[in-house]
Amino acid sequence: MDSLRAQQNLTSSPNSLTVSEQRELEQRLQKRQVKEFMSLFGNLVDNCFTACVDDFTSKALSGREGGCIQRCVAKSMTTQTRLSERFAELNQAMTAEMQNKRF
Repeated sequence: MDSLRAQQNLTSSPNSLTVSEQRELEQRLQKRQVKEFMSLFGNLVDNCFTACVDDFTSKALSGREGGCIQRCVAKSMTTQTRLSERFAELNQAMTAEMQNKRF
């Protein structure tokens, strides 16, 4: 598939894509989602580890470190969930606005 043509089709209208172009777009989106998830997960691990772990004299986490990590992960997950919800709300509003402009 000609990537320039695919990019032009994407900017004009997603409905004008061929079946193979739609499949390729879906695959690219899935790969991007996996990449973004892995980045988010890596950042979560890095942030919580940096914030909570400061004693390297034992292989095991101390009770304080374990509790800190649990709170850090819970807080991050709550934040990510709320961001996702807000993004969905905004996306829905934009979609409705675009549909209203068509009519």
